[in-house]
Amino acid sequence: MAHPVPTGAAQEAEHLVASLHSHGRALFWPTIVLVGSVGAMTYLYGNLPLPWQNVAVLVAGGLVILLLWLLPLLAWLGRRYTITTRRIVLRRGFIVRVRQELLHSRGYDITVRKNALQSMFGSGDVRINTGLDHPVVLKDVPNADLIQSALHDLMERSINPIAARRQAAESSVPDETIVWEDD
Repeated sequence: MAHPVPTGAAQEAEHLVASLHSHGRALFWPTIVLVGSVGAMTYLYGNLPLPWQNVAVLVAGGLVILLLWLLPLLAWLGRRYTITTRRIVLRRGFIVRVRQELLHSRGYDITVRKNALQSMFGSGDVRINTGLDHPVVLKDVPNADLIQSALHDLMERSINPIAARRQAAESSVPDETIVWEDD
């Protein structure tokens, strides 16, 4: 079955530019907890005098691993930012999924905020202000300056013709000639 061929801007296919998570540094402390918990469980299991104490070590170690390693890992994996040639897609959550899309053609302001640790690792928070109440924040993304530059370029290329004409009309000086008559 033949599909109609789109014309104009719709003819250009949407391409993936970047697919991002927050910086992997967020998993440093949970991984330290994992290694420490496994080490403590290995050392203590079998060295305690009563059998219930050995079971308690396994249960406590399992709970620590679940709460302090697995949940942060799932939270990190559950937040994904996808940048395409037409839009930004923000996804978060596993059980309750939230998906938000921002079209480049709508235009927005982009600000990068970096704290000292983020500056050392080259990451940062990319704040996208769309004019709504709450700006969208890509939290602690690697290469934040590069992301900002790419978003600026994508936004400039995606301005649709109607928006470009409206912007040109608003920024141009009206061509009005006023003739003063002498009485």
